Amino acid sequence: MKKVFAWMVGFLLVGTTSLKADEGMWLLPLLEKLNMDKMTSMGLRLSAEDIYSINHSSLKDAIVIFGGGCTGEVVSAEGLLLTNHHCGFDAIQNHSSVEHDYLKDGFWAMRREEELPNPGLTATFLIRIEDVTQQILASLNDSVPEDMRSEKIKQVSREIIKDATAGNHYKATVRSFFDGNDYYLLVYEVYRDVRLVGAPPSSIGKFGYDTDNWMWPRHTCDFSVFRVYAGPDGKPAEYSTENIPLKPKHFFPVSLNGYEEGDFAMVMGYPGNTERYMTSCEVRELMEVVHPNRIAIRNLRQDIMMKDMLADPAINIKYASKYSRSSNYWKFSIGQSQSLKTQKTFEKKQQLETLFTAWVNEDDQRKSTYGDALNLICKAVTARKPYQHALQYTQECLYYATEIIGFPGKAIGLYNALLIEPDNSQKIDSLARELKILGTDFYNEYSVTMDSKVTPAILKLYREKVPESYRPEFFRVIESKYKGDIDKYSRYLFKRSIFAYYDKFNAFIQDPSRKALEKDMAFVAALTTQQKRGELMQQRTQINMNYEKGQRLFIAGLMEMQDDKIFYPDANSTMRLTYGTVQDYFPRDAVHYDYFTTLEGVMQKEDPDNREFMVPDKLKELYKNKDYGLYGVNTMMPVCFITNNDITGGNSGSPVLDADGNLIGLAFDGNWEAMTGDVIFEPELQRCICVDIRYVLFIMDKYAGAGHLVKEMKIIKR
Repeated sequence: MKKVFAWMVGFLLVGTTSLKADEGMWLLPLLEKLNMDKMTSMGLRLSAEDIYSINHSSLKDAIVIFGGGCTGEVVSAEGLLLTNHHCGFDAIQNHSSVEHDYLKDGFWAMRREEELPNPGLTATFLIRIEDVTQQILASLNDSVPEDMRSEKIKQVSREIIKDATAGNHYKATVRSFFDGNDYYLLVYEVYRDVRLVGAPPSSIGKFGYDTDNWMWPRHTCDFSVFRVYAGPDGKPAEYSTENIPLKPKHFFPVSLNGYEEGDFAMVMGYPGNTERYMTSCEVRELMEVVHPNRIAIRNLRQDIMMKDMLADPAINIKYASKYSRSSNYWKFSIGQSQSLKTQKTFEKKQQLETLFTAWVNEDDQRKSTYGDALNLICKAVTARKPYQHALQYTQECLYYATEIIGFPGKAIGLYNALLIEPDNSQKIDSLARELKILGTDFYNEYSVTMDSKVTPAILKLYREKVPESYRPEFFRVIESKYKGDIDKYSRYLFKRSIFAYYDKFNAFIQDPSRKALEKDMAFVAALTTQQKRGELMQQRTQINMNYEKGQRLFIAGLMEMQDDKIFYPDANSTMRLTYGTVQDYFPRDAVHYDYFTTLEGVMQKEDPDNREFMVPDKLKELYKNKDYGLYGVNTMMPVCFITNNDITGGNSGSPVLDADGNLIGLAFDGNWEAMTGDVIFEPELQRCICVDIRYVLFIMDKYAGAGHLVKEMKIIKR
């Protein structure tokens, strides 16, 4: 019976055996044991040691966490790094002005001296991964109550991290896998001098903008170029003119040989978050709470933002990155909401849970161990619904959308010091300096004109959607002092707050006082928002203890039930490898999508009256003359391609590698028909959208005239 259950569950989860192998985000130290036979049979010509090694250079040594949420790869012996255009967007925007609009026109450093520093931007290399499950679980005997479990894990993790970083400059973390069933130590080296080298204009790097986002066919050259610098000793260092380009342990050769349908492809990077073991109750929560909330809030804000961005080039530069970040997962929520329905994800999860329940009920020991797992999850999800709703509205509306409330929240640490330790001038001065640095960044990308339009609209939506008992205290002030008139409250807020204008903020930060903050309307709104958020989170945390226990038991039970299946942990921003093939697909009846696109498709989409589909004159000239240099194929210029690799957010910028470990493209998106991918893998539909490295080099060399960067790379061509 166990084998029957395992077969049925496998069928429900992945459809057919022939497609099953392409699913999975695999941990590198386990490749030899779990994946190499299959990968080799699909065409891989490398060993597991070539991919991941702690004794000699390997593929993992050329891959970085780029900033806080993307992946990048080193492509030269001089620390040259590629990532997506949308990953480098913040840096490109920060260096832009109306006079030098690098978002619109692109940027290329023709000499090393022209490469632009980016304070706060990091490139993080993985040193090693180590299984510490036994060390963690040994401290979690039956006497440890559920509400103490998390603290105990943190305590043991701190000791493991302390040992791992003793006597070196590395950073380390201990991460949970399989929802608390396994634990791994990850040791990193963080480089803090990362300079902008080049970026195409947004008309190329973001061609298609929101319309094409999450879509195939795609014609976007989504790349940007950076360089990692080290101190004179080769170790990480803060920016200095004395720093030197990094000498990496490994860099990727770049292949101009292209690909054919069915060719092996693998992606290595840092996928952010998947929830493949999500239950039907949680799917319902996505459909009824998470996605509708995000869509409503962001849609309102984005409409206001776009009007001001189109009207004023300076505002467009300031808000381009904010708008892009907001719209990306706004559209994701729209797409996943549709896909969850069309792919009948809720029903598929229910079928799996029915099989699991039947398996559990066959054996008294199983009932004792796993019998309450699903009940714990569903009861917790139901109980947390009002808190989840209120917290999401608070986070989206009051921390992000209304900047006049979100930014003053950064001053709460300073306020607490002024309140509790007024004589500790050293601490107060330090916190004031930190706030000033944050303020400089904030006001460089802030428009009080736009925020004064967004704020009242968002506050009205918040009041409409969030019950009174879940709202921060400042809403009571609106009702009592301003008779519920949010427009009037907002006018006074922007008129009186020291946080509305940089000069007022700067004057305050020179001589910060507790009274000034206590009298400031924006700070009071931020402070009461934090207080209410803390209350809501505490209540949700109490409920979630049962959820976490249920999830841990459910996954452990699934692995026991399907003991002949190879499991992989959900993505959690740790390095993973996925493998598959270059592959077309049939999204629906009578529709076929080929596995690659060309520059001809760019020209077919061109619309000079639509900012999303404008094409630069020089690119049109190169196309007309078929002037593709080394990078074209006969009279064709490849642009993008798709594989069936398993990817998610965080994989943006990940290297797409051929069977020999050569770079053939950069992953940058998933496809609309498989927006359920974070929740359930749909093998017939799920595709990884990649920009062809030949198009990247063509834009770099023939379009931008930055051929010196191509010469720096190791080019592979038959």
